[in-house]
Amino acid sequence: MSGFGKKTKINLGVEINQDEMDKLIKDYKKIKKYMKSSLYTIKSMDGTEDIVSELLKEYQENSID
Repeated sequence: MSGFGKKTKINLGVEINQDEMDKLIKDYKKIKKYMKSSLYTIKSMDGTEDIVSELLKEYQENSID
């Protein structure tokens, strides 16, 4: 399991809006499910996939390496 199902509270001194965090986790799970699909594989092979590739490109541009 990925650990997203657990609802443990750890005080790190940072306030996070739980509704926004739940929305982010939902989007993450949706993207991961899409990446496991045959549609993603086919679109990746023919070069028309744009959802995940844009996210990866944005990550590479903003990485702190």
